[in-house]
Amino acid sequence: MRKHQLDLFSLIAGALFTVISLVYLVAALNDQSVNGRIVIPVAFIVLGAGGLAGAVVAVSRRSRDRS
Repeated sequence: MRKHQLDLFSLIAGALFTVISLVYLVAALNDQSVNGRIVIPVAFIVLGAGGLAGAVVAVSRRSRDRS
């Protein structure tokens, strides 16, 4: 099987959604509530940073492949 390059954005997005689901699960088990006014903006910030990191990695790979 051929090895593929790491998709950084997908990895970060998957980790983010896993963490969010775990936070809600732990809060539900402990009869607590999660403030959505904090979770949603933090999710957007993390996804934006992940997209930026993925773009930087892709550009550096392209420049490395051309040399």
